[in-house]
Amino acid sequence: LPHEQNEYLYSIIKNCEGINVEFMLVPDFMELISSRLKITELHGIPLMIIKTFPLSAWDRIVKRLFDVFASLFLLTIISPILLIILIKLTSKGSVFYKQERVSIDGSKFDMLKFRSMRIDAEADGTPKFASKHDSRHTPIGRYLRKFSLDELPQFLNVLRGDMSIVGPRPEREYFINIMKETVNKYLERHRVKCGITGWAQVNGLRGSESPIQTRIEYDIYYIENWSLVFDIKIILKTLKEMFFSKNAF
Repeated sequence: LPHEQNEYLYSIIKNCEGINVEFMLVPDFMELISSRLKITELHGIPLMIIKTFPLSAWDRIVKRLFDVFASLFLLTIISPILLIILIKLTSKGSVFYKQERVSIDGSKFDMLKFRSMRIDAEADGTPKFASKHDSRHTPIGRYLRKFSLDELPQFLNVLRGDMSIVGPRPEREYFINIMKETVNKYLERHRVKCGITGWAQVNGLRGSESPIQTRIEYDIYYIENWSLVFDIKIILKTLKEMFFSKNAF
């Protein structure tokens, strides 16, 4: 019921005094309530918690420790030497590419990648989404993108504390300012650290051709249902997605 009809609600409850009737109420702000509605009380007054911190202090410690040790392990078994040689042989310019992205609470950081595009990819100064058959890719860069190998340097971002291994993918401020006005709950993805991989990506929602609103819904589901087991599941699914995703480019 909308709040304008509260008086009508009171009369219904009054008429049912002394009768065993169960009442359930759908608030008129239901669209704002997450899937994990909680009930608490303050001085005996019942309260609905419609939004709270996604991770407790202990959860953040556990997630950070896992990120550090997992990143160190992966970096020791991944050799980027071959990638560096291939990039150098096929394109002029630096091996690494830095791009400012936005993470938790709107904080900004320089995200690292192996460069997969020409150095003049955005020469006109206007940010552009990469597409599946983007002509700006270098010959080897197309394969780096296809198998997500260009993302490997981001494990250094994880060690620095800029990112997590699992979380919503970070975006540039330019696109955020556009999408926050048109995509419902877009900024909710900034409630946790961004990640190298995420729940949306392992479900095939990546690239410019996947619907943004659906990707955000998957990100919010991850934020509201985080657990270490969930992170491990996403990492394992990522390994599969790297080689079999139809949306990889």
